[in-house]
Amino acid sequence: MTNSNPSKKVENHGVAWERAFGYVQAVQVKDTIYVSGQLSHDGNGKLVAPAELDENKRPADFSQMESQIRQTYVNAKTLLARYGATLDDVVEETLYVLDVPSAFAAGSKVRKEMYGTDVPKCASNLIGVSALAFPEQIVEITFRAIISR
Repeated sequence: MTNSNPSKKVENHGVAWERAFGYVQAVQVKDTIYVSGQLSHDGNGKLVAPAELDENKRPADFSQMESQIRQTYVNAKTLLARYGATLDDVVEETLYVLDVPSAFAAGSKVRKEMYGTDVPKCASNLIGVSALAFPEQIVEITFRAIISR
């Protein structure tokens, strides 16, 4: 991908929807890294722990929330590492979820595990939404990180 602004460093996972929608997964400007909404895909772009769908093509339950959140953090960590950053550099995250109660329960466990502390030192938002990009997707997380130069 050509970068018309050399002060921006961009990164991608190489999944099909990056080109289809036309965006990058992360961009660094000065000391700030902006990470686009991450989801629970593997290295080939296949959704990890997809939610089972009902007859209306909506998630039938949210039992995969913990697995999807965990893989989403793994994907974010991969992107951050390309900038020499870790979750310790994250100052804000926003979780967009289809079911707030299950996300709160799963997220509180997984966040502590991923950040390695009972109280991660970042601002966090948990927002219920009516739909996400893929029918089997029940969570998407964005991140903002600050690194020292």
